[in-house]
Amino acid sequence: MNVFKNLFKERGVKDVITLFHNPSSSTSIRAQTILKQAVGNAQSNATIDQASDHSQQSKQERTEFELDVVEYPPTPDQLTIILEYLGPSNAGTVVKDATGSSDAMRKFNASPSLFQRPATVDWNHGRAVVGDNESELMRLIRTLPKES
Repeated sequence: MNVFKNLFKERGVKDVITLFHNPSSSTSIRAQTILKQAVGNAQSNATIDQASDHSQQSKQERTEFELDVVEYPPTPDQLTIILEYLGPSNAGTVVKDATGSSDAMRKFNASPSLFQRPATVDWNHGRAVVGDNESELMRLIRTLPKES
């Protein structure tokens, strides 16, 4: 599926990474700061790269992306996708005290405030990170998954 998505992806269209943000949480503020710095670095590197030879550039490294910061929980459909990206064993990291994906959906539908922020989602490459772990966030935004 990614082969077709990449085949038809419009040239110049940036990947979208969403940060589900809670501005009153220091963890969320830290994640936002890390991501905003990465956006700035990607934009400045892209400007430099425009004049350089791309034949040596790694195909597995993202050069630019659009950061979408939202201060509300995901929709139920978005949460379903995030849970797929994280896997059922990590449901409790994204919905407080959830024991699996179906439990996470049940709890979220009863109370969306149980959604744990910050959560960062790379919609184009099917990955997500919950929390402010800088190395995990940098891996999510810099390294593209290998094509299969």
